Formats: sequence, C-alpha cells, structure tokens
Amino acid sequence: MLLVILWEIAYRVFDWGWMFPSAQQTAQTLYDGIIHGHLLEAVGGSLRRILIAFVLSCVIGMTLGVIFARNRLVDETLGFLVVALQTIPSIAWLPFAIIWFGLNDFSVIFITTIGATWTMTIATRTGIKNIPPLYIQAAQMYGTGRGLKLFYQVMIPASVPHLIMGMRMAWAFAWRALVSAELIARGIGLGQMLQEGRNIGDTSLMLCIVIIIAVIGTLSDRFFFKRMEDRVLIKYGLNGTKA
Repeated sequence: MLLVILWEIAYRVFDWGWMFPSAQQTAQTLYDGIIHGHLLEAVGGSLRRILIAFVLSCVIGMTLGVIFARNRLVDETLGFLVVALQTIPSIAWLPFAIIWFGLNDFSVIFITTIGATWTMTIATRTGIKNIPPLYIQAAQMYGTGRGLKLFYQVMIPASVPHLIMGMRMAWAFAWRALVSAELIARGIGLGQMLQEGRNIGDTSLMLCIVIIIAVIGTLSDRFFFKRMEDRVLIKYGLNGTKA
C-alpha cells in the first residue's frame, strides 16, 4: 500500500503525464478490463498457449535429455548443440515460425516451446548423469536388469529433483517467450494487448499487462512449482529435514 501511495504522489509531483500512468489510472484500467472481460479473455488465451507449449517442451526436453544421458556418442557429438541453442533468444526463431506457420497460435506455441525445451533437456540430462552408481548397482543386484524396468523404477525417480527444478526454470523461460511471440502474432492474449496498448499510447493498459504477467508468473512459481520442489526435496532428504 505504501508503494502505491508513493507511486501516486510521484506521478503528481513529477507530472509524468501520458509517459507513465498513475496508480489510480492503472487500477481503473485493470478494473474496467476485468469487468468488461477483455483482460480475462487475454489471460485465458495466453494460459492456453503456454500450457500447451509447456507440456510439449517437457515431453521433448525429457526425451532428448534421456537420449543424451544414456548415449555417450550422441552426447559427445550433438550435446553441445543444446547449449548453443539455449543461448539463442527464442524470439530469434520468430521469422521462421511466421514463414512456416503464419501469424497464428502455431507460431506462438512453437516459439514458446523452443524457449523452454532446451532448459528441460539440460536438466533431464544432468539429473540422470548425476544418479549415484550405487543406486544402479543395488537395483541390478535385486534383479532390475538394464532395460526399461531399470529406467522407470530407478533412473526417473532418482532424477526427479533435477526434473522439478528444470520444470520450474522452463516455466519461467516459457512465459518470456510467450509474451515476446504474442507481440507479433494475431489473436487474443497478453502480448497482443500489450502491443495494442503501445499502438494507441495507452500506458495504463501496458502497465496492467506487465503487472498481470508478473502476478501470474509469481503465483504459479510460488504456489505450484516451489511447493512441488520443496515436497520433492523433503522426500529425498535434500533440504536438511526429515520426510
């Protein structure tokens, strides 16, 4: 509340005008957007896209991570590409996405998936690579063997802490990629509304979108991924407490 009061005072003292909205203007825009439904519709559109892309990135990333972790030849020959691809901003793929899919949801989902996949790949690879050899040896002594049974019963459970941390990071990267892609693509979403606010010079709308993105990102991280990570760390005894 103190921050909001200082924000409103600063707006009136420094006379920012249209360049930056006041707290009152922002609150009114947020209220109108919720009442009339267009902000909620934009949130729904963005959440739909990011959930699809996040699931795809987890599936693709985990699959690639397992391949790199279990196949030394592939890891040594192609593993460096994952690191290289992770350094490329996902928005750099937007021109290709537009050529391949057009200005539609497919482009947005593609860019968002690319933004999160490589993080998930590295996390999965690291998790499996860091499994203590003793776990593998003990499982094989009890007849688990070396096939799928070993993979599903030992390797995946043992790498869960890394997978959860990877999912948490991938979600953050996916949000960044989503908004960047939506700035150009057609349809309804938070990125499109941010672009609309820029086009008409509505800084209160632009700030509303930024606040909504920050709130959704913070809440999803705090109340879903952070809690899931804490539970996993407690279960695996990695946080210094007993399960």
